[in-house]
Amino acid sequence: DSEFPIDMQPNPNLNVSKESLSPAKFDYKLKNIFRLHELPVSCVSMQPHKDILVSCGEDRLWKVLGLPKCNVLLTGFGHTDWLSDCCFHPSERCRCTLYGHTDSVNSIEFFPFSNTLLTSSADKTLSIWDARTGICEQSLYGHMHSINDAIFDPRGHMIASCDACGVTKLWDFRKLLPIVSIDIGPSPGNEVNFDSSGRVLAQASGNGVIHLLDLKSGEIHKLMGHENEAHTVVFSHDGEILFSGGSDGTVRTWS
Repeated sequence: DSEFPIDMQPNPNLNVSKESLSPAKFDYKLKNIFRLHELPVSCVSMQPHKDILVSCGEDRLWKVLGLPKCNVLLTGFGHTDWLSDCCFHPSERCRCTLYGHTDSVNSIEFFPFSNTLLTSSADKTLSIWDARTGICEQSLYGHMHSINDAIFDPRGHMIASCDACGVTKLWDFRKLLPIVSIDIGPSPGNEVNFDSSGRVLAQASGNGVIHLLDLKSGEIHKLMGHENEAHTVVFSHDGEILFSGGSDGTVRTWS
């Protein structure tokens, strides 16, 4: 039952030199298909420091997977209903309840190395909270439909969000202003995730396509391989592998 950090900690991603980064990768090919769940996969998430993946699904199970072979290291039982999300950070007890959204809360994300929270909601808003006080400090408006997911880029300068009609928006977090809106619909955008460089944004779509947005050129690349809806997508730490989960209960690897 640890205390909240008093001050924001340094973000090591700020020290990454853009000049030293290798070219962004877009030419992913479907490598393997692993049938890990009997019902749709809700989320796949990387362990922050190790090559370990966790998946959860509507079959009420969560599984810890060893990479790169996605061998099951641990299976978690006990939930009495479907699982919507999972991560590796404990929250040993409920510290406070955040009130403010007027419809379902669909995602929650910490600003890197801070006590600031970002939430997205079916009420079409993004909200920014102080986790220590539970106070909503700012709300962002612009989506016309339910927002399914929102995430900070690794450097913490930008927010990406996606909604139920396939619109993905980028926001300047420092100015709290919209940057650009990209319509990849009409299929829902179910989840968005940045690669570690922050130059590529992946979106898992309701039509089964994984969209890769080149944030430098604005070009959109498509990865075709899911036969049904793609629910979740995440990059490996080095960006060489992409993991996605779908409504057919599979986790797929792209490299």
